[in-house]
Amino acid sequence: MERVIHTPEGVRDIYGEECARKRALQKALHKVLASYGYEDIETPTFEFFDVFSREIGTIPSKDLYKFFDRDGNTLVLRPDFTPSIARAAARYFMEEDRQETLRLCYQGNTFLNSASYQGRPREVTEVGVEMMGDASADSDGEILAMTVDLLKAAGLKDFQVSVGQVDFFKSLLEEAQMPAEAVEELRELISSKNHFGVEECVRRQHLSQELTNVFAQMPHLFGGMEILEKARTMTNNEKALASIGRLEEIYHILEMYGCSQYIAFDLGMLSKYKYYTGILMQAFTYGTGQPLIKGGRYNQLLAYFGKSCPSIGFTLVMEHLMNALSRQGIETPLEEKKEAISYDQDNRRQAIEQAVAMRREGKCVALQRKGLLL
Repeated sequence: MERVIHTPEGVRDIYGEECARKRALQKALHKVLASYGYEDIETPTFEFFDVFSREIGTIPSKDLYKFFDRDGNTLVLRPDFTPSIARAAARYFMEEDRQETLRLCYQGNTFLNSASYQGRPREVTEVGVEMMGDASADSDGEILAMTVDLLKAAGLKDFQVSVGQVDFFKSLLEEAQMPAEAVEELRELISSKNHFGVEECVRRQHLSQELTNVFAQMPHLFGGMEILEKARTMTNNEKALASIGRLEEIYHILEMYGCSQYIAFDLGMLSKYKYYTGILMQAFTYGTGQPLIKGGRYNQLLAYFGKSCPSIGFTLVMEHLMNALSRQGIETPLEEKKEAISYDQDNRRQAIEQAVAMRREGKCVALQRKGLLL
């Protein structure tokens, strides 16, 4: 009886035309990243556990694939590229006299061992960027403009990039002085757009009327520039108002890039990753319930690795993008198609010489011996 070996839960084989389209799509995306001046970096598939410590607000330990090296150190398969690249950047690029902005791009697989991801892949391929050394709104605008260009290069026409601002929420929390448990509850309720849950949560905290109103409205603060105007009228908190001003500046920069029509603001967008310090972003389209792209600003993360440097980046999940393209009927153009030359023993030399000549011309050629059986 033939033995059948299956893949573990949450992973699968990719082959044939699907694999070819994935490679072609990655190449098209990389071309966009390179056009913005981003340079490639590769980090290890596994790292020391401390790189993804809860201290920096990344993946919970229970959701990591953990194992040990021969010295007893705890290692993990990377669940997230950003801490890995922050570690590498802090070690190799952050000289004291560095003046230039560092632009890095990557592609590779990440791994999550989470029971809450039922039916979702536990290994995915990500393509992304990190920009380090620029704290300005210009860098925020560049990252968002590049997001739009990536999705266009993939063939998408109907999509939206939602932009949040974690500092708006954090500023209000500083004013509210809520217990840590209530903060986490409120964060979850706002993120899930649970309006009634938010109202009940803030009611128990006995906050000022202004804070109660603005927290209660956060799940609904989604839309265009009018949302920012509305938010300005809801608080006198100087830090919160400054974060709104930052979003307004970013929008005007995106108008210069000619891509502001793809942008919406969502002040109720809050990430589970605690290392984010400024804008947050997610890109959506039809055909998938998951964001194609996620990212944001993380000005304090590199300090964990010994160097202080303002940074921002995003990651695109290839599986989500390919699902969306398939469901929208958008074809990814393949590169040179493979040609086949069939031969037998009598014309072997001619077939090989023909194949060699065609390959020198840049064509893809497969030789197939007649009558060859598996």
